[in-house]
Amino acid sequence: MRALIALLLTVALAAQARDQRTASVGMRAFVEQIVIPGTQLEPAPSKFGAPVVVRVVKTWPHGEQLRYDLEWVGFEEGTFNLLDYLVRRDGSTKEGLEPITVEVTSVLPPGDLEPGDLEPKTSERLGGYSTLQVVVAVAWGIGLVLILFVGRRRKPRTAPPETPATLADRLRPLVERVQGGAASDAQKAELERLLVAFWRERLDLGDVKAVDAIVAIKRHEQAGALLRQVEAWLHMPNPPRDVDVQHLLAPYRSVTADRFPPEAG
Repeated sequence: MRALIALLLTVALAAQARDQRTASVGMRAFVEQIVIPGTQLEPAPSKFGAPVVVRVVKTWPHGEQLRYDLEWVGFEEGTFNLLDYLVRRDGSTKEGLEPITVEVTSVLPPGDLEPGDLEPKTSERLGGYSTLQVVVAVAWGIGLVLILFVGRRRKPRTAPPETPATLADRLRPLVERVQGGAASDAQKAELERLLVAFWRERLDLGDVKAVDAIVAIKRHEQAGALLRQVEAWLHMPNPPRDVDVQHLLAPYRSVTADRFPPEAG
């Protein structure tokens, strides 16, 4: 009876598992509830410029074998075997295993090899000096008429200037959703895109490949602080929740949000 219940539970989990073997460059995908023979597998040591990164989300015993939930991200277009980025914990060989083949597709125009740099967006200017003169003259004339004929003095009302939104204002809701575990895949990708775009400009990494730029940013003490914390929230079993988000967002208050336009849908 216990064996039958275990079998039914396995079948139910397999039916709900995600098996995402194709994903766009930079997007997270999952291969879940996959049974792999042999001793336990874990991510291979990260290599600078690796085209694929694989994480072992969870592992369960499955008879004499093991069952895995894997998460992977591709940084270059092509076909890859996830097993090439995993190693045995005990150092034994992976010979004889069926490949776990995934495909990374590009969302860039034909001929582009990596994401292009964001184009700076010029902020809009207020009306010209002649327009201001006209407005002032009309206001002065109305005020004069009211003084002469109504006997009541009114001061022109001017709206306080709006403070432009900063990149920190734009990042805050994305960061809070990731911290609370409620962010969608699109929101996670947008958050990572904004952080990488900001620091590629700030650290002069515009000529560096996207995947190498991400590695360099993560290693930087200040630049990688928020990016590392986001990864901790996404992948650690018990990530810290009492994090000072305002402190993490401090470097992003120096630029306005319109410097980084939304990604085209």
